[in-house]
Amino acid sequence: MAKRPTTKSSSGKRVTQGSLLTTSERTKIKRIGEPIALLLGRIGFSPDALTLVGFGIVLIATAQVALGNWAVAAGILIAGTLFDGLDGTLARATNRVTAFGAFFDSSLDRAAEAAIYSGIVYSAAVIGDVHIVTAATLALGIGSLVSYVRARGEGLGVSAHGGIAQRAERAIVLILGLLAAGISAETNYLLYALLIIVALSAVTVLQRILFIRAALTPVRRRA
Repeated sequence: MAKRPTTKSSSGKRVTQGSLLTTSERTKIKRIGEPIALLLGRIGFSPDALTLVGFGIVLIATAQVALGNWAVAAGILIAGTLFDGLDGTLARATNRVTAFGAFFDSSLDRAAEAAIYSGIVYSAAVIGDVHIVTAATLALGIGSLVSYVRARGEGLGVSAHGGIAQRAERAIVLILGLLAAGISAETNYLLYALLIIVALSAVTVLQRILFIRAALTPVRRRA
């Protein structure tokens, strides 16, 4: 369930964005899904319906995570990630971008993250791995703070959507951790992935706070 952006970065350079993926790279990835989005639109799907389908895919993955089928869950999340941008792509391609659509999309994004991490917490609790429970809780909490800082900034008129680990980057790290842990039966791979997400999310929060601070700080001119 990709965001439907209202602003664009003026630079495609990774160093200036402070992100693992540049704006141009994200745009290229979204264009790959455009034919699929248009096809789904022609057979009757609306952008909001695609948002719901994407959320449903995450819920299926959550059930597999909770059951301990981490590799299966990773495969489903890969499909969900590929499906993720189709709602926004269809909305832009058919000129159906709405304020409610963006709100609905963002809300289900947060619900999807809460669901998948809750599934991890449950699964880890069943096997008695307190370290994964703690790391997953921290990853969800700090990841939510990333989104909150952006939303608060937008409320003040500043679009702080950058950062080293946006939702797509966090999803990739989580999928890799689930896949490695599921295939190898070594739970530490998931723990390491979660700790990486926690660290990168914390850096992203700091990046966005500094960006908003700079944007809101008035420029002082010498007399």
